Amino acid sequence: MVKKCAAECIGTFWLVFGGCGSAVLAAAFTAEAAKIGGNTLFPLGIGLVGVSLAFGLTVMTMAYAIGHISGCHLNPAVSFGLWAAKRFNGAELLPYIGAQVAGGILGAVVLYIIAAGQPGFSLAPNGLAVNGFGDLSPGGYGLIAGFVAEFVLTFMFLIVIVGSTDRRAPAGFAPVPIGLALTLIHLIGIPVTNVSVNPARSLGPALIVALFGGGTQAIAQVWLFWLAPILGAVAAGGLYLALFTEPKIATEPSLVD
Repeated sequence: MVKKCAAECIGTFWLVFGGCGSAVLAAAFTAEAAKIGGNTLFPLGIGLVGVSLAFGLTVMTMAYAIGHISGCHLNPAVSFGLWAAKRFNGAELLPYIGAQVAGGILGAVVLYIIAAGQPGFSLAPNGLAVNGFGDLSPGGYGLIAGFVAEFVLTFMFLIVIVGSTDRRAPAGFAPVPIGLALTLIHLIGIPVTNVSVNPARSLGPALIVALFGGGTQAIAQVWLFWLAPILGAVAAGGLYLALFTEPKIATEPSLVD
């Protein structure tokens, strides 16, 4: 269990640092290209597509690195969804979630230390790529839109995870569709809530923003980014179990999940 939790902590650190870091450090980066007739800014930012790819790549790389150790959940909602699908032992939920939250906070701390090294950096209003609705939504979307988006996107994410890791699916390829699914999720949802589908990813940046003077609005809204993803994940896990899981065959033990 210690090894599993260490892997989950490191993996979630990489997800938050890599994904949120791409948004904070690289999404809209500009560099001075010339000083002919005044300053000229040459855009180098990776934008929405780049940030979406960064989140997908963090999960894909960690799936290959630690999937054989902990299953590479990196996300309390994923742990709950796999539990609902009877793919994960409920006794391990709390240790896994604790490790994921710790990794998310550590990722946000390291990102803050780096980002704060730039003159003029500010945590307000959307520092560290926090999730939110209303004023914190990049597109100004409200609570209901944010809740529905997080529920549906997490639901579909878990369908991809549970389906691609089914023993009937092609072996060894699961990290690819899972990473691409998270990329697609961000392409869809960044304008709505900055996309969470992961309570640990939401809590880490929101907590650091609140602790270091960026305001408490993000931490006050973080409940939505626990509730909606977990409900969506459990619904997906339960549905997959009910509709798509093969019945156990007592005479063929090798086919029993």
